[in-house]
Amino acid sequence: MKEQHEPEAHSPLKERSAGVLLHPTSLPGPWETGDLGAEAYRFVDFLAASGQRVWQILPLGPTHGDRSPYQSLSVHAGNPDLISIENLVELGWLEAGQVVRGPKGPLIAAAYETFLARADGPARAEFDHFVESNHAWLEDYALFQVLKATHQDRGWTDWPPELRDRKPEALEAVRLREAQRLGQMRFEQFVFARQWKALRAYANAKRIGIFGDMPIFVAHDSADVWAQRECFLLDSSGHPIVVAGVPPDYFSATGQRWGNPHYDWDYMESNSFSWWQARVESALKLYDLVRIDHFRGFQAYWEVPAYEETAISGRWVEAPGDELFRHLHEHIDPLPIVAEDLGIITPEVEALRCKWALPGMKVLQFAFDGGAGNPYLPHNHELNYVVYTGTHDNDTTLGWFNTLPEATAETMMSYLGHPSEPMPWPLMRAAYASVAKLAIVPMQDALALGTEHRMNIPGTVEGNWRWRFTWESVPEGLTAKLRDMMALYGRIPN
Repeated sequence: MKEQHEPEAHSPLKERSAGVLLHPTSLPGPWETGDLGAEAYRFVDFLAASGQRVWQILPLGPTHGDRSPYQSLSVHAGNPDLISIENLVELGWLEAGQVVRGPKGPLIAAAYETFLARADGPARAEFDHFVESNHAWLEDYALFQVLKATHQDRGWTDWPPELRDRKPEALEAVRLREAQRLGQMRFEQFVFARQWKALRAYANAKRIGIFGDMPIFVAHDSADVWAQRECFLLDSSGHPIVVAGVPPDYFSATGQRWGNPHYDWDYMESNSFSWWQARVESALKLYDLVRIDHFRGFQAYWEVPAYEETAISGRWVEAPGDELFRHLHEHIDPLPIVAEDLGIITPEVEALRCKWALPGMKVLQFAFDGGAGNPYLPHNHELNYVVYTGTHDNDTTLGWFNTLPEATAETMMSYLGHPSEPMPWPLMRAAYASVAKLAIVPMQDALALGTEHRMNIPGTVEGNWRWRFTWESVPEGLTAKLRDMMALYGRIPN
């Protein structure tokens, strides 16, 4: 329960509203990725001035070298690349003269040494409280990161067997030998949590809710799988027996072989889904609303033998989603979750979503083939949905429109009333006009950018997750135009 003096965030889906999809790594700034510093606060100001009430982001976890936020090293930890170095200087934990552009790890290590030497009582007490209250995941994560660094970033199944299999005496030896680096990992997560909490409070004070993202699956090379092997279908050496993916679809003729290990749902159910409860509770400390990616996997998931190179030779296996959500509702009510229900959706998946009253998603780029019954067309939308022009997995709306077959483009323009406005504005207007409670537009669409500004191409591994915008690319008058549209379509809550 929030104290009376705390600002109340906008509660997505309780009122008709709109927002923008932009991952913090896409913010401007002098570092290799955007972060939680001044530009993030400036973006919140932009949202507020534009009449937006939601900032949607991608998962915040630490990433592997490909930068995919959907293959994180931990489901609980924050990405240290998002830490604002400038904030550490402001706090006096880092000297301005120490700051050089490059990897942030050495700078955070230097800040940790200063913190240990100079931190006052309240700051040190705050750190100690953070370590104690997050002990359940933080200690395993810190060990995992230190061991990965020690073993040249190799996956945990390639570590010596005593470390791979978490022999107590081997782990204790690491704790003694690497006490300094383990402390740095804890400090890194403390700083991330502190900076994120401050940014979220700033957004909430402007009645902007944070809409987060939770991948249904976790990366095999992660602290979660290493530390809790019993929750996953692995062989005796820790390798996956079967892996996750999706069959051939709109995005890929061979399907998508994601490679994530599948859950041992029998074990999880016997353990009262405690792993999932902890994960959802952790997410709700970060976000006001959470999208669960690939919701259909809670009803049935595509299981691919680990030795297969593509996802074609898989099979559907039923999952205990109904029991999971019953358990979650018993412990977390209300459950502020949005179901990503795109792709192959069966009546059983739809029944599961509706039973637990979870909002679904409508993507307008999927709307203009298949005739008037296409469920993504605005006249088929329902109240309990989030409508998008496109998502991080789609091309930008302008890029998509420019490559449409002529017949599809004509159908779309006829449906929209042959607007004179250039793309992507007609599709944005369709999203804002939808009956769906929440409308989300990617920042690329708000800036009318083309294909070269796409965030991700599903099924590929090179060049994704690197897009960033600049304030120079924000057209003059954009905030006023967006705000006028929010008012026109009733998306500025009272």
